[in-house]
Amino acid sequence: IFHNDEKTFLVWVNEEDHLRIISMQDGADIPAVFERLSRAAALIEIEAQFQNDEHLGYITSCPTNLGTGMRASVHIKLPKLGQQKDLFQQIADKYHVQIRGANGEHSETDDGIYDISNKRRLGFSEVQLVQDMCTGVKEMMQKEKELR
Repeated sequence: IFHNDEKTFLVWVNEEDHLRIISMQDGADIPAVFERLSRAAALIEIEAQFQNDEHLGYITSCPTNLGTGMRASVHIKLPKLGQQKDLFQQIADKYHVQIRGANGEHSETDDGIYDISNKRRLGFSEVQLVQDMCTGVKEMMQKEKELR
């Protein structure tokens, strides 16, 4: 794993994918995270061309990441909504996002903190996928307030 001093940008080599590029930070400045990721991916691609198919998008070693290969996610505390599993899943389905525990795929939560991320990768732009995640999270936050 290679990272900057602030640990807001990481490149993980030979994990689930050949190259996993991560941009993250505390807070809600999603445009800054996306901009950092976009700039870095463009710079990396100057030196190492990413395998891309016109129909399938980026080819990765993990078939679930075909398409953009991008998983945009936030960690958010939603304890009340988390107790309403059917409602929580309805919102997730409506906005094409998935719900995970904050400790990764197949993890549960006991503190009400969830990882919410785009479910789709294939056939949509990176901007559309980030928008899916942002819109879904916004509605989840609204429902959380209503349930209090």
